Parts: sequence; C-alpha cells; structure tokens
Amino acid sequence: MPAGPIGQSRFLNNTLLRLLQGNYIFVAIGNYMKKLDWYIIKKFLSTFFFAILLFTVIAVVIDISEKTDDFVKSKLGAIKVIQLYYFGFVPHIIALLFPLFVFIAVIFFTSKMAGKSEIIAILASGTRYNRWLRPYFIGGIFLAGLLWIANQYVIPRANVIRTSFEAKYIDANSSYEAITSGKRGADMYFKVDSFTYAGINSYDTASKQGGPFFMNHIKGINVVENIRAEVLRWDAVKRKWILQNVIDRKLNGLKENVVMDAEREMNFSFSPFDLKRDDYAKNKLTSPELKRQIQLEEQRGSEGLKDLKVESYKRDATPFAVLLLTIIGALVAGRKIRGGSGMHLALGFLTAAIFIITDRFSTIFSTKGNLPPMLAAWIPNIIFCFVALYIYKKAPK
Repeated sequence: MPAGPIGQSRFLNNTLLRLLQGNYIFVAIGNYMKKLDWYIIKKFLSTFFFAILLFTVIAVVIDISEKTDDFVKSKLGAIKVIQLYYFGFVPHIIALLFPLFVFIAVIFFTSKMAGKSEIIAILASGTRYNRWLRPYFIGGIFLAGLLWIANQYVIPRANVIRTSFEAKYIDANSSYEAITSGKRGADMYFKVDSFTYAGINSYDTASKQGGPFFMNHIKGINVVENIRAEVLRWDAVKRKWILQNVIDRKLNGLKENVVMDAEREMNFSFSPFDLKRDDYAKNKLTSPELKRQIQLEEQRGSEGLKDLKVESYKRDATPFAVLLLTIIGALVAGRKIRGGSGMHLALGFLTAAIFIITDRFSTIFSTKGNLPPMLAAWIPNIIFCFVALYIYKKAPK
C-alpha cells in the first residue's frame, strides 16, 4: 500500500473501481447467460410450432383429397365434417409426427446458428459446452411433458372423434370391410374369472345379444358345471345379462344334476363394451382406462394383450424420445461442416428414418413374437441413448 494519505486514498479508489467493474462484468455475464437460454428456446419453439403447423395444413389438404368421396356420401356439411372428424384428426396427426418434427426443428435452427458461427462465438466467449446444451434440455423437457399429457388423456379423446367417423362413414364404404366384417362378430372365447371360461358363437354389438352361449366352471382339472343357453342378451335397465333357454349341468364325479330354465339373470364380470370388437379400442382409451382393459384382457386370456401393453408403454416412451432426439439434433447440427444445413438435414432425416424403422421392428417382434412389450417400446430409446453418448463424446467442445 502506498505511503501517505493521498497514496492510500488513490489505492482505495482504484481497488473500489476494479471491484465495481468486476461486479458489473459478473452481472453482464449472468444477464448474457439468461439471454442465451431465451434466445435458443425461442428459436426452438418457434421453429417447431411453425413446422408442425405447416405440415398439419398439408396433411389435412391431402386427407381431404383422399376422402372427398366419403364426405360426399356422408351427406354432411363442411362444418359437421370438421366437428365430427377433423377435430380428432388434427391432434392425431400432430401426436403421430411430434417427435420427428421436434428433431427436424432442432436440426434446422441449430444448423443455421452453426452456419453463422453463432455457436463458435458462444463457446469462444467462455460458455461451457454443457451450458450451451441447457436450453435444449429445457425445451425438450417442456415439449416431452406436453406430449406425455396429450398421450395420456387428450389424444385418446381425439381418437374417439376420428375413429367414430371413420367407422361410420369411411370403413362402411370400403368393399374390403364389407367382405371381411359383418354385423355379427366371429366366435369369442374368454375367461370370466380364474376358474370360469365362456364362449359365444356369434355376438351382435348393435343389439347387444348373441348366441349360442356356453360357460364352463373348472375345479382342478375337472369341469364341475356347464351352462349352455341359446341366447345371451344384455338388459340395459337391470344392467344384467339374460340367458334364454338355459341348460345348467352340475357334475359331481359320476353324478349329474340338470336344471333347465326358460330365462335366467346372470351377474357376469364383463360388459357389452368388453365384447365389442373394436380395431381402434387401444387408441381411444385414456391411460387409466387402458390399464383397466389390460387387466381385464389378462383375466380373459386374450390374444390381443400385447398390442394393448405396447400401446401403454409407448405413451411413456415416446415423450422420452422427444427429449432424446432434441439432444441428438443439437449435437449433430451444432458443428459447422461443409454442406451446411443441407448436410445436417440429410443426417437428421437418416437418423429419424433409422429410429422409425427400429421402432416398427421392435413393435412387430413384440406383437407377433416373444419380445416383451416394455422392451419393445423402449428399445429405440435405449439404442439411441448410446448413439447420443457417442456423438457427445466425439463433439468438439
């Protein structure tokens, strides 16, 4: 410290000035970091929503051109078609392509930033590589959460609107549907409870009745009761099943007791909805309803159980894929290379195609093979986690 009052005063003033300047620099850096987050997030979300909106318009135009004849045959006005069909179709198509367009949006705006050397400037200013990725994490988590909520509750309700219209006005006009499916369903066999098995030779979903009907109650390896009826009918007032022309055989060793009734009320654990053959059922159920349906199908020993389980697990796996593809897109497009945005987009489309193919193959191996449904839903994410880790290690920081 300089000697004398004047020297000490100058020293203190200079020291205070340096501290104030340093504090100002820290504040400026803090403000810059916040601006960096908002800058990238705004670019991310604006590019994504513009891309998904543009493609949705294109998808609606193409869909209208394909279904014009069906709309004319339905004799519904434009407003009714929008209300009864496109209010369900638009959310469905957005959810279907949501992960892909998140990935494309990240590739597009990040490659533009890299082409203008903005990313180089950000990293050269002292920003760490992981710090640069933080806004991508924030944006990815936000969009993943949005898709997760939609998958659980919103999209199933939209699918009710879409599929109801398709079943009534589009599938009904299909010659293939007319040949392969009739008003009356095929034979159905299922478990009523742990020890009871039932079957219906034909069931009409419109009148909610079918027949002939049979039910076997098993104890150990022996059938202890066999019930047969010509007609199984649902009573909407009593909310019970009615059996007509019933023959009830109770077996006890070599002894047999036969009871015949003209009509009998039964409290079965299944409802008319459970007997309805619906190709769109898994898409129309909210997640709580889907879990209940899976439990019911497990009791009934249904063959379509794997389809329901894969659908349930995918509703959680797909939002995670959004976050994963966001990070991969940032890592791929964040590097300035020859070819610019065109090369980045080409790599992005190739990566997206591999992801979709992996997803389809895993789904088929599960529904048609022995691959566990949970593993089938998460295999693409597991594979691309390693891809993201590899790209991250190789990325210049």
